[in-house]
Amino acid sequence: MNKNQELHQFLLKRARNLTEEWYNSLDKTSTSGVYTSNDPTVIETLKEQNYEFHIHLCEVLVKPEEIFFKEFEEWIIKIAKDNEHLRTPIHLIIKEFMRVRQQYFDYISEFAALNRDTLHQEEIDEWNRLMIKVFDSVMLQFIEETHKYSIDRLRAQQELLNELSSPVISLNNDTALLPLVGDVDTARAKFILENTLNQCVQKRIHHLFIDLSGVVMIDTMVAHELFQLIDALDLVGVKTTLSGIRPEIATTAVQLGLSFDRVSVTSTLAQAIDIKNQGK
Repeated sequence: MNKNQELHQFLLKRARNLTEEWYNSLDKTSTSGVYTSNDPTVIETLKEQNYEFHIHLCEVLVKPEEIFFKEFEEWIIKIAKDNEHLRTPIHLIIKEFMRVRQQYFDYISEFAALNRDTLHQEEIDEWNRLMIKVFDSVMLQFIEETHKYSIDRLRAQQELLNELSSPVISLNNDTALLPLVGDVDTARAKFILENTLNQCVQKRIHHLFIDLSGVVMIDTMVAHELFQLIDALDLVGVKTTLSGIRPEIATTAVQLGLSFDRVSVTSTLAQAIDIKNQGK
């Protein structure tokens, strides 16, 4: 058995000890998130995650690095998506990675002391360099995966928010309302165009009221998207009535040369509904 294999076995046998020593040394007064939980299930899961880390990490001593990092990736992704870790500030997680790295330096020193007669300093230095490389790589990948997952989750939440903030509300069998509230940027305007078209077709809407009284200001791009929506609705047979247009929005539309010829306009939503009912 060569020295790498001996160190591998030495560390594996102490994996549980590494976990218990690490958890017991947590300073729960100066940290937060997953590390301060009093929930027995969370604590047990955290310890098991730490133990799995050690089982994976020891393999770097006996496996080619390419295979080692590929196998380690599954653990990294799992922890990056773990809800308890997502609720923990990233700098505190990195701090714990660094504390665990110091554990490995200490255990390598212990192994070296037990084998001082057969080990050279160059071998010890190489193991320490290897641990620095592994931990740096794991921490970097963990940050990247956490960032990627957070961006994906934020995007999904934004899409849900857009859908909830621009609903097509059925008023009767063929009439619906699209109330717009808050800031409408270009990205949201494009979503409104696609979502409104789909909803109107699915619900077989013939007349759509678009109420803008809750929109304070839109830029030229958004105004253009709004009139594209009106044109697109016209193509699928949906008549549009605009209500609650503020002076600022009207000014933007005029500056763009946008025509209101093919759309009815009222000052309020109530007036738009009254006109529609009178026309029946």
